Amino acid sequence: MVLLRQLLGDVLRQLRLRQGRTLREVSAAARVSLGYLSEVERGQKEASSELLSSICKALGVPLSHVLRDVADQLALAELQHEPVMAGAPPEHERISADSIPETPEEITGEFRADMVAA
Repeated sequence: MVLLRQLLGDVLRQLRLRQGRTLREVSAAARVSLGYLSEVERGQKEASSELLSSICKALGVPLSHVLRDVADQLALAELQHEPVMAGAPPEHERISADSIPETPEEITGEFRADMVAA
């Protein structure tokens, strides 16, 4: 079973290493102890949303990007280790990413001038 904290730690470590930064540098910038950050990166500690936000800020990466990377890795892990669910809809009934509405107009089917940023 894949643990969310392990995937999150892996993503954070990869980001830090790609930047060529040390645990000490990131822990100081995030105002978290070096030991705790190390445990988060190794998937041994569950980080709070506040701590994740601080780490992401220290890395200069939006939290949403980190969570998206974690979600992508979790999806891959599930595909590799989880059996296909019985009763899954046939291919022609599955929702594709292209069919998911992205804008308020696509969701409501109408355009509202008050939704446009000035």
